[in-house]
Amino acid sequence: MFSSREAFENDFCPVRDELLGEMYRANEHGLAKLVESVSAEVRAMLALFCYRRSHLHSLALAVAASCNERDLIQLGGRVGSALYALSREPAGRSSPSAYGHRKPITLSTKPLSTVSPIEDELDEDVAEAVPA
Repeated sequence: MFSSREAFENDFCPVRDELLGEMYRANEHGLAKLVESVSAEVRAMLALFCYRRSHLHSLALAVAASCNERDLIQLGGRVGSALYALSREPAGRSSPSAYGHRKPITLSTKPLSTVSPIEDELDEDVAEAVPA
């Protein structure tokens, strides 16, 4: 098992970039077929790789759902254990960024706050002290 430091120093994607891209773009059913095409150990490594990148968390959870707990813990320690637990949570309890669902972007509808203008007048004490 890698320490956290070694995991980040030696971090590499366990699958080809093209396959990772296909997985990222796949729908739920297509992803299952792509995940089945790699070995169990590679799936666990891929789930951990994706979990360390916030934009791939949903993919990590989807891949981890196809892994067994032993592989995730062996390769990721506590992180692997947490990832296993998160991947087994019911869809309703998972984070808003669960696979296939993105949190909507909202913009403020309130008017911008107004800032009072800076006064350019000198204080009377300062004006008297400054020779003309």
